[in-house]
Amino acid sequence: MANKLFVGNLAFAATEQDLEEAFGAFGEIEECKIILDRETGRSRGFAFVTFSSTDAAEAALALDGQDVAGRSIRVSIATERPRNNNGGGRRGFGGNREGGRRF
Repeated sequence: MANKLFVGNLAFAATEQDLEEAFGAFGEIEECKIILDRETGRSRGFAFVTFSSTDAAEAALALDGQDVAGRSIRVSIATERPRNNNGGGRRGFGGNREGGRRF
């Protein structure tokens, strides 16, 4: 999706409203999402901003290196992270390399 931006180096105190104010000047925003830590609920220091048009997203790349909420943010086109296709299950079980039990 060329209309979705990754925003990194985000101040932990930054709010989605801060991002909407900064990015809203470039076009209509569909979604603004700060990523939170699952355990603590605190910001992980990055967010995604989705625009209704690719042109608006490309124009907003101009914010790369600009100050938002006290930090110089990094802005780039978001890319899909490849899925891990190992199917989950057993990972990282150490121990005996021969597969037998140790007594």
